[in-house]
Amino acid sequence: MRVLFLGYGNPGRQDDGLGPAFIEELEKEGLPGVAAGSDYQLTVEDAAAVAQSEVVVFVDASFEGERAFDFRPLEAGSSISFTSHRMAPEELLALAKNLFAARPKAYLLTIRGYEFSGFGEGLSSQAQMNLNAALNFVKDWLLSQGVQVAEAEDKGALQSKKAANL
Repeated sequence: MRVLFLGYGNPGRQDDGLGPAFIEELEKEGLPGVAAGSDYQLTVEDAAAVAQSEVVVFVDASFEGERAFDFRPLEAGSSISFTSHRMAPEELLALAKNLFAARPKAYLLTIRGYEFSGFGEGLSSQAQMNLNAALNFVKDWLLSQGVQVAEAEDKGALQSKKAANL
């Protein structure tokens, strides 16, 4: 199974960088069958990667909610409209469906952040704890989906294999 994680947000705006920070941590795991990418925002170019995946998980920061993170299924939008500054995950799914006839299962993972008002890199301590909770949840979820999660001693070999394939 090919699972794609797309994290988005601005790491220069404190907790708004939770999406890219999640992707950075996930990539350290070296999970087979899992691809990941991050950027400041979702773009139309992401539709091709979405179309090549069986499952897509969009990862973003949230400034609402009481829980550390939220994980919910997504459906393709009924229309495609976007600007050069914003594209919603549902619109990206609709684009992949219309251009490539792709219908991957899709989910939205939002991680609760607290500091969004200023400039600066790095996550607040609470956001970092929420990111860790979300990462642990995702590893368990991947196992439940049949994706093999490597044991600690296997990670180095997977990282080396990944580097060799570049």
